[in-house]
Amino acid sequence: METIAILAGGGPAPGINTVISTVAKVFMKQGYRVIGIHDGFKGLFSNNPQLVELNFARADRMFTRGGSVLQMSRYKPALNEFNTDIFIHENIKLLVTIGGDDTASTANRIAYYLKEQNIDIRNIHVPKTIDNDLPLPEGIPTFGFNSAKDEGARIAKTIYEDARTSQNWFVLAAMGRSAGHLAFEIGAACHYPMIIVPEMFNNTSITADGIARLVISSIIKRKILGLDYGAAIISEGVFHFMTDQEIKNTGANFTYDAHGHPELFNVSKAHVFNMHIQRTLRKLNLDIGTRPVELGFEIRCTQPIGYDLTLCSQLGLGVWKLFSAGHSRCLVSIDYTGATYPIYLEDVADEHGKIKPRLLNINNELVQNVINYNMHYITPADYTQAAQYLSNPEDFDFTKILKW
Repeated sequence: METIAILAGGGPAPGINTVISTVAKVFMKQGYRVIGIHDGFKGLFSNNPQLVELNFARADRMFTRGGSVLQMSRYKPALNEFNTDIFIHENIKLLVTIGGDDTASTANRIAYYLKEQNIDIRNIHVPKTIDNDLPLPEGIPTFGFNSAKDEGARIAKTIYEDARTSQNWFVLAAMGRSAGHLAFEIGAACHYPMIIVPEMFNNTSITADGIARLVISSIIKRKILGLDYGAAIISEGVFHFMTDQEIKNTGANFTYDAHGHPELFNVSKAHVFNMHIQRTLRKLNLDIGTRPVELGFEIRCTQPIGYDLTLCSQLGLGVWKLFSAGHSRCLVSIDYTGATYPIYLEDVADEHGKIKPRLLNINNELVQNVINYNMHYITPADYTQAAQYLSNPEDFDFTKILKW
């Protein structure tokens, strides 16, 4: 029987099981055998791959669950590990990969390898990441993003209420390895007075000192407004744009994953940011307490909200539509009307085959509205009042720090 194989790579995102369930149901209905592969690409090229035989009952049970019924892995196989064994032995006609930019990049490499081996197996990638940083058209989210945002906003709202109730400041860190979509949209949804994402530093380098001064700018501006509480949210992605020396300046030591990325989950980013802010406040003789909160693993495996249940179902059906139309080596994408179309991996990859991340468009009107009207920070009009707290208010001017 001709077989469809599904694997999931990278980290969890709400909706993975919805995609697996939908792909399994639609292909089984068309007479295909559907299998899941545990451990991502590591399992795909294992000498003893762990396979899951899917049937209608199993597919139906997983539909709304968070997490993934297929064990995931960030493993990135080297070219000499590629082989055709599982594809031939299981009579696989389509490999469905579910993941982010690294998973898509590896899928692209495998597709080239299979083509060179004259193996007629197609690959369709389903764009999954809570970071929202895959190269879909602007405004089209990756699945899992809105569910993670919803859960993150639920926590962030509670933290903000704690700040208001106890007259404290909190420093939150949110996931987002390459882009600031998640941190920005959580902060915007909760009216956080300071949001810091790597894309804001488009005219200057990201430094630990600059991040601390942006948060302190907000703290002082809020004091001027009569508010002695607040919260700042910072994207963990700022670390990926810092020099090695600046990363050392934060006081954090990192290990690195199989893709060469700092393993940020081994370090509390909120703690790192908060400690640097506290050191800066003390140098300024400002007795202001801040407390760290990490928005991390607790938002990745939440149950998908209705938006993602619908989107993931459409994406799963989209895999069938692209496959039946003969497409391969592509992302499946759904536009605003619900229409399915392919985005070819070669069109969104760099010269090394790496899929380029989609950054937050800092000039987008929504983003600019939040920055200009919702956020609180020192401007030249505040210098006189800010002087009662700072000897050099100009150094804490939001636009001067970012060189805007």
